[in-house]
Amino acid sequence: MSLFFIVALPFLGALLPGLMNAAGRAACAGVTFTVSLAAFIGLLTNLPSVLAGEVVMARVDWMPALGLNFTLMLDGLGFFFALLILGIGLLIIAYGRHYLSREDNMGEFFTYLLLFQGAMVGIVLSDNILLLLVFWELTSLSSFLLIGYWKHLPEGRQGARMALTVTGMGGLAMIAGMLILGQIAGSYDLSVILQNRDLIQADPLYLTALILILLGCFTKSAQFPFHFWLPHAMAAPTPVSAYLHSATMVKAGIFLMARMWPVLSGTPEWFVIVTTAGLLTMVIGAVIALFKHDLKALLAFSTVSHLGLITMLLGTGTAFGAMAAVFHILNHATFKAALFMSAGIIDHEAHTRDIRRLGGLRHLMPVTFVIATIAALSMAGIPALNGFLSKEMMLEEAYRTELFGNVWLVPALAVVGSLFSAAYSFRLIGHTFLGKVRDDYPAKPHDPNPGMWLPPAILVVLVLIIGLAPFLAEPFVKLVTASVLGGAGEVPKAYFAIWHGLVPALYMSIIAVVGGLILLALFRPALRLWDAAPRPEAKAIFDAVVNAAARLAERLILPLHNGAFSRYAAIAAVAILAAGFHAWFTGTVGAPSRAMQPASPVPIAGWIMLVAATGGLVFLHRNRFLSLILIGIVGLMVSVAFVYFSAPDLAMTQFTVEVVTIILLLLALNFLPNRTPIESSVLRRVRDGAVAIAGGLATFGLAYHYLLRDAAALPISEFHLANSYKGGGGTNVVNVILVDFRGFDTYGEIIVLGIAALLIFALTETLLDGPVRARLLNRKPDQPRSGDKHPMMMVVLTRVIMPVVMLVGFYIFLRGHNEPGGGFIAGLIVSIAVVMQYMASGFSWASQRLKYPYHGVIGAGVLIAGLTGIGSWFVGKPFLTSAFTYVRIPPFDKFELATAALFDLGVFLAVVGAVMLSLESFSRLARRAHVDDDKHPMDIDPSRDDPPEGATTPAKGGV
Repeated sequence: MSLFFIVALPFLGALLPGLMNAAGRAACAGVTFTVSLAAFIGLLTNLPSVLAGEVVMARVDWMPALGLNFTLMLDGLGFFFALLILGIGLLIIAYGRHYLSREDNMGEFFTYLLLFQGAMVGIVLSDNILLLLVFWELTSLSSFLLIGYWKHLPEGRQGARMALTVTGMGGLAMIAGMLILGQIAGSYDLSVILQNRDLIQADPLYLTALILILLGCFTKSAQFPFHFWLPHAMAAPTPVSAYLHSATMVKAGIFLMARMWPVLSGTPEWFVIVTTAGLLTMVIGAVIALFKHDLKALLAFSTVSHLGLITMLLGTGTAFGAMAAVFHILNHATFKAALFMSAGIIDHEAHTRDIRRLGGLRHLMPVTFVIATIAALSMAGIPALNGFLSKEMMLEEAYRTELFGNVWLVPALAVVGSLFSAAYSFRLIGHTFLGKVRDDYPAKPHDPNPGMWLPPAILVVLVLIIGLAPFLAEPFVKLVTASVLGGAGEVPKAYFAIWHGLVPALYMSIIAVVGGLILLALFRPALRLWDAAPRPEAKAIFDAVVNAAARLAERLILPLHNGAFSRYAAIAAVAILAAGFHAWFTGTVGAPSRAMQPASPVPIAGWIMLVAATGGLVFLHRNRFLSLILIGIVGLMVSVAFVYFSAPDLAMTQFTVEVVTIILLLLALNFLPNRTPIESSVLRRVRDGAVAIAGGLATFGLAYHYLLRDAAALPISEFHLANSYKGGGGTNVVNVILVDFRGFDTYGEIIVLGIAALLIFALTETLLDGPVRARLLNRKPDQPRSGDKHPMMMVVLTRVIMPVVMLVGFYIFLRGHNEPGGGFIAGLIVSIAVVMQYMASGFSWASQRLKYPYHGVIGAGVLIAGLTGIGSWFVGKPFLTSAFTYVRIPPFDKFELATAALFDLGVFLAVVGAVMLSLESFSRLARRAHVDDDKHPMDIDPSRDDPPEGATTPAKGGV
């Protein structure tokens, strides 16, 4: 299966759970399971290639000029992590189906889960680091939704915000580091970057890039001092904890360190930073975990500790350390996910996770007891279980590692971390399952149905298989290790076995296990010492830092960001003018190379009219109606100027925009007073006038000097003129620029246009439901109105010219690629025709003939434009690359077909939808204010044309 499809499946499948929610819980979980299973099977189809040592690649150029390409890579490391993400994801989906209550919105939950799954698969399969960063931030956003899924819990909302804040800030740092790395290597493709180890490590910016990238890795994988967010994320439902915080999200940072290992490791900086952070995290997390009474909190800090263990192994920079890290990633994912699910079972059945209220559960929950005990013993490092094997490898690597010139520091801290790890594992077993059965459980515990215990049981079977027959996992682990090492080392020849003889690692392991048992026996006095010892509270420190930052931001921002648009405009204008004047007076301007052209009386007269209208607008702007007339004059004179300078496309666009704008503004003015009140002081008006005059003079000076001098380089207009037909298939250069050369800009503009229309709609909805509603209902016209609301001549004329204008719009649309016109102008022309129907016959009459909602028209336009751009990917071209050809269909002459016409159709629909949705919004206000009545136009016989009152079927005909 294509790598693109594997990554896309979870995102596409995320649409299904919400749609299937009404069909029942089983259907919702079933469709989610099916989507993940399809991606899992698709991944397995690439297994033969991966086992053969091949690197499966998939590439689509998106923005090659920026180095942003949709490039995917599947090697041993990527396959390993994708296998964990999708495989454990299947078990979590099955588990979550039975864990979530009937009050929980299962469609919403599984939608978030699939979005997160897709983002994680995207991270591990990305070959382009810019694409990887996109998926990286998507994991932060989707995990925020999952952690805060139980919105009614304050701790859930706070945990989600804390996770997003910490991982998001780390992600921003990592973005900077990755950009530096790409600039050093000269490419943003990982496959290229990983081949430039010497170049990267010799660059002066290596340390900066390393620190920034490690900040992203450490925050995502909860390394000290960023470890505190992970335990607070445990407020999420247990399926989220089992998935995000044992096998996927917290492993993202580990994955990236492993992926970048060939180019970033092997230096003293890497060794000191990564090894130190890993050791501190391993020990601190293990010590805190021992004294936690909440099962999920204990497992959360144990996860922090084990993530530190893996980080320390990667930090040593040796091939054996990398292999041990890969092996422990596999083992940790199996036993920790099983433990989280077991904790969820206990909470689900006993209605508590507090270890102090548990005990004796082995008699009441024997199946859960067996599953949790095997997983916990593996976490403790007991022989015959997979955790023992990777822990032995970790201890062996620690024994051979020297840090800060001390040969005992790393081994001693590794033993301490392992000792506490054994102690909290034994505590989880002893204090939860052993002892006598109690009679004060919040609810009567019992084993759940197989739907809940079977997923962790499958993982425990893997724990046993790998622990008893490690040779089965050895080839795969070494294959993944080879991908981690790249060309920076050879895979160690060490073999995986339960018994390696009387080696130092064995003695260290014995000390850790025996010490763990002793520490558990002394738990009560140790707990009293822990409670009495003063220690910093990470959450309190985080809250204090956030509050201090918020107060500082308020002091800095509130004086500037006070809601006054005039202040924002003044600050921006002054800053731009200051920068411009500085550049002007410190730069050099060459001598003029062109002579002034003579001005004829016609353009001078037009210029005088334009200046007069503009000046009149400045002095008469408080009269809103007069201001609107003057704005129309300014727009009209600009249109005339475009005609004078032989720019018919711009002239048509400007003219139609002015018509539509004036009509919509007239409707808006209907709800405003005639005059604008005076709110600015004289001093402020003088200040604003001075800034405006300075800006005008600066613009005049820049235009004057630029137009009298030849450009130093070839103008871009020359390129467009030379390539318009050859590259875009059109002779209308303006239209080709809009739909081809700069189609991405146009695509963004129609999205903004649609958003603006939707914003107007939302504002009118607020007005209709808010306190303004009462004023609209009681509003009386301030001027006498015509008794003829629907003049016969106006109604008849608009009906007659409607098909003519539609035909003109269609003609303007079709000719746009080679002659003045196009989708934008055609959309405005059609909008004017439809607006006239509303004005002549009334909103009620026109809306009854509306067959398609304007929201949908906007969405269809954006969708068509976007799909047109995506279509170029399927032929290996960048986004929005257009193609054209000529066809001949008898009896017609040869004519052109261009994909740009589809993009232009999207522009057309977006423009029509945006204009008409704005009109509809104002019209709804007018109807509420009794400006427009619900009766039919006076010249139309309701028995033949309009539906009778109360009718539910739409009238025939249409606009």
